Amino acid sequence: MALFGFGKKKEREQVSPVKTTETGASGTQPGTEPEPEQKGGIFSRLWHGLTKTRNNVAGKVDDLVESTGVIDEDFYESLVDILIMSDMGVRTSDKVIGELRRRVEAERIKNPREARNILKTILKEIMDKPRTPLRWPMVMLIVGVNGVGKTTTIGKLAMRFKAARHSVVLAAADTFRAAAADQLEIWADRAGVPLVRHAEGADPAAVVFDGIQKAKSQEADLLIVDTAGRLHNKKNLMDELEKIYRVITREYEEAEIRTYLVIDATTGQNGLQQAKMFAEVTKVSGIVLTKLDGTAKGGIAVAIQDELGLPVTYIGVGEGIDDLQAFDAAAFVDAIF
Repeated sequence: MALFGFGKKKEREQVSPVKTTETGASGTQPGTEPEPEQKGGIFSRLWHGLTKTRNNVAGKVDDLVESTGVIDEDFYESLVDILIMSDMGVRTSDKVIGELRRRVEAERIKNPREARNILKTILKEIMDKPRTPLRWPMVMLIVGVNGVGKTTTIGKLAMRFKAARHSVVLAAADTFRAAAADQLEIWADRAGVPLVRHAEGADPAAVVFDGIQKAKSQEADLLIVDTAGRLHNKKNLMDELEKIYRVITREYEEAEIRTYLVIDATTGQNGLQQAKMFAEVTKVSGIVLTKLDGTAKGGIAVAIQDELGLPVTYIGVGEGIDDLQAFDAAAFVDAIF
């Protein structure tokens, strides 16, 4: 068996399926992540959260479009520089501009404004990764280096899913970082969900075992597990995650397992390197990109999905409870441009 490459899990019987977002145990349906609020409010927060990125990236593109009346080599070179400086990286930026050049020539476009619209379309296509439907019960393992907003992300996820009428249990398996469980307990109290924790320095797999028993006894839809944020020793991290996976597959075989990697968007290309390293030691299901409101760039969202083929599943565009949003490629690009 390949490391962490598990087969399809048995699904809990679904009852009273609905057409919209997921509901709780009384009406569960596989689908996309819950988005219990009105789309207008969601886009408004996304738009405001990406103000720095919009002013930096789209502002520079618009200045370029307004200052030139032709599409020439200088135009393409200036565009690629803007994308690289947005943390999109050289490889992805060259790919985007190469595709833009191809389409502009094929469609015989002369107006830079039209080229700008094609650029938006290309970015949306790169980031529009397929999403695997959620199936219950589920275990979400949250991984990432310390300081990226892992604990806050878990708390906000718990509140999102609870707002969508899912029953949630948290497990504090980051037993090596001082006060990690205490911080998670604060979020558990805010969300009104149970937390399973052990003493500092305890075996993380033992915490997960007890979390599974709690989730099963309450017939919970979702168990969210905080894990240690150590990456300096990949061997220890891999061994620890492998032990946790073994416990889950043995004790909770009916549950689907998802592993979400949390990355701080303000770290730019360093975040891309973190994603590459974690992808080497575990099967990453998706990326949670936090602190997008704190950066004037944002191209890291494009680079991760292009270079690693990993979907950005959630993005954080503010400090509020509702500012962790399910990622939508079209909305993201529209909010920037």
